[in-house]
Amino acid sequence: MALRQPDSLNDSQVVKKFSIDSIKSVSVFYKFLKPYKISMFFGFLLLVVSSLVFMIFPVTSGELLNIATGKGKYGITLTQLGVGLIVVLILQSLVSYSRVLIFTHVSEKSMADIRKALYDKILTLPMNFFENNRVGELTSRVTSDVQQLQDALSLHVAEFIRQIIVLIVGIIVLVWTTPKLALMMFLIFPVIVVLAIVFGRFIRKFSKKRQEELALTNVILDESLGAIATVKAFTNEHYESARYGSAIDRVVKLSIRYGQWRGGFIAFVIAVLFGAIFFMLWEGATMVQTGAMLPGDLVSFIAITAIIGASIGGLGDLYTQLMRAVGSSERLLELLNENSEFHEIKKINLNADYKKLHGDLKFQNIHFSYPSRPEIEVLSGVDLTVPSGQRIALVGSSGAGKSTFVQLLLRFYDLTSGTISINDIDVNSIPILDYRSRIAVVPQEIVLFGGTIKENIQYGNPSASLEEIIEAAEKSYCMEFILQFPEGLDTVVGERGIKLSGGQRQRIAIARALLKNPDILILDEATSSLDAESESIVQLALEELMKNRTSIIIAHRLATIRNVDRIFVLEEGTIIEEGTHDELYKKEGGLYSKLAKLQFEPNL
Repeated sequence: MALRQPDSLNDSQVVKKFSIDSIKSVSVFYKFLKPYKISMFFGFLLLVVSSLVFMIFPVTSGELLNIATGKGKYGITLTQLGVGLIVVLILQSLVSYSRVLIFTHVSEKSMADIRKALYDKILTLPMNFFENNRVGELTSRVTSDVQQLQDALSLHVAEFIRQIIVLIVGIIVLVWTTPKLALMMFLIFPVIVVLAIVFGRFIRKFSKKRQEELALTNVILDESLGAIATVKAFTNEHYESARYGSAIDRVVKLSIRYGQWRGGFIAFVIAVLFGAIFFMLWEGATMVQTGAMLPGDLVSFIAITAIIGASIGGLGDLYTQLMRAVGSSERLLELLNENSEFHEIKKINLNADYKKLHGDLKFQNIHFSYPSRPEIEVLSGVDLTVPSGQRIALVGSSGAGKSTFVQLLLRFYDLTSGTISINDIDVNSIPILDYRSRIAVVPQEIVLFGGTIKENIQYGNPSASLEEIIEAAEKSYCMEFILQFPEGLDTVVGERGIKLSGGQRQRIAIARALLKNPDILILDEATSSLDAESESIVQLALEELMKNRTSIIIAHRLATIRNVDRIFVLEEGTIIEEGTHDELYKKEGGLYSKLAKLQFEPNL
C-alpha cells in the first residue's frame, strides 16, 4: 500500500467533508484513548455540568433587575441571589479547572502514544517507502497532523459539545420565557447562518492555498539547512535566499487577499448579526413599554441571545477545525496501515545465543530492479559465492550494481528473482532484526549522531560496557585522537560529526562496527574520501575489523583490495570477471586490468 501523496506537503489544513468514512477513520484511534476512557468519561461529565452551570448567569442577570424594581418572580432578595451566584461562580471555576486538567491529561498521554506508534511504524517501513515519501512530509505527519488531533481532543471537541449544550439550553429557556421574541430569532438566525456558511467556504479556499504555499517554504528551509555545507561550498547563499524569499512573498500575497476576504466576512457578521440583535432588542423594548414583558426578562433575553449568537458563530469554525482533524487522522491512518518490514520493534541482545550467520554466503541467479524504477534491471542473473570467513571485493564503474549488493544483502529491498542464502539457508527465513544485527556496514559517508564520541561508538551495541567501548576504540585506533580532546570519550561531535575530521569519523564508524561484533562485514568505499595518512591508519583499523569475518568490500581504490581472497568485476549488472588481484591484473584486455593500470601506472 503506497502512502497517498498530498497536493502539498502540508495538506493537514484541507477541510474534510463529514461522512461515515471520515468518522470511521477517527474511530480507529479509539484504541489510543481506551486506556484513559474513565478520565474521558469524567471529563465529559464535568463538561456538561460546566455548560449547564454557565447558563445560570444569563438567566439570573434579568432577575437581578426584576428584584431591584420590585418585580422579582421567585421571592428572593438581591443579597440571597448575590450569594447564590458567588457559590455558583466558585463551583463553575472548580468544575472548569478540573475539566481542562482532565482533557489535557488525556490528550497529552494519548497523543504521546500516537506519536510513539507513528515513529515506531516509520522505523519499520521498507527502504522503497522512503524513496517515495519525503522526510519533511513524514515529519509533518508526526508533528502537525498529530497536533491537529491533539487540539481537537483537548480543545475543539469539548468546546463543540459545550456550544451545542449552550445552544440547546438557551433555546429552551427563550421559548419558555419569551416565546414571541424567540420566534423572531428563529426566523432571522437561520438565514444569517446559511449566508455565513457560504461566505466561510469561499474564504477557506484562500486559507488552503495559503497553507500550501507556507508548506513549500518549509520544504525550502528544510532542504537548504539540511544541505548547508553544499550551499556554502557552491556559494549559493544568495540563490537560496532568493528562492526562500520568493516563496515567502507568495505567502504574503495570498495572506493579504485572505485577510481582505476575512475582514469582509467579519464586517458581514457584525452588520447582519448585530443588526438582527438590535432589531429584536427594539421589539423587546417596545414590549416592555407596553407592559407585555418585564425589564429583567428583556435583559435575560438579550444575554441569552448574545450567547446563542456566539455559539452559532463559533460552531462553524469549530466544525472546520474538527474536519481538519478528521483529515489529519486519515493521513495518520494511512501511515499506520503501511506494510512494515517486521511487525514490531523489539530489543535485540547482540550477545544472544541464536544461530549465527556462519557459512558460505551465496547469491544465486539474482535479478533486481528498484521499485521506483521497475523498467531498469540493475542486476541481471548474478551468481556469487563468498566462502565463510573470506574477504571478497566488488569492483566496477559507477552504476554497475556494487552498492545494490549491499542493499540486497541487508534486505533493504526484495529480490525480483533469485535467492540469497547463508549456509544454504534462505536469508528471508531469518527474522529480519536478528539477521541485520549480525551484519555491520562501514560506509563511505559516515553518519554520526550529534552526541558524544562514546554514544556514537556505543550505537553499535547500546548495552556495551565502558570497558568494551574503550576496547573497540583502541582496536580502531580512535584513542590516539580521543585522548587529545579535554573531554575524551565525552567529547560532543556536533551535528553529523561536523567537529571531527573525515578520518576520525571513519575510525569511530569502525569502532562502532567492532562493538557490534558482526558475522558479516560490509565496507562500502570505506577509505575513498580520505587522504593518504588517514587512509593508512583507517586501513589498519579495517584489518583489525575484518579478522575472522566474512567481508565484502566495495572499492574504487584498487590498492586497498590487493590482498582480498577474490575480486568480482561488475559491469551493467553482471559479473564479467573474477579472480585474485594478480590473476585479473595480468588478464589482457580485461576491465579490471584497465582500471588497475590507470591507477597503478597512470603515465602508461
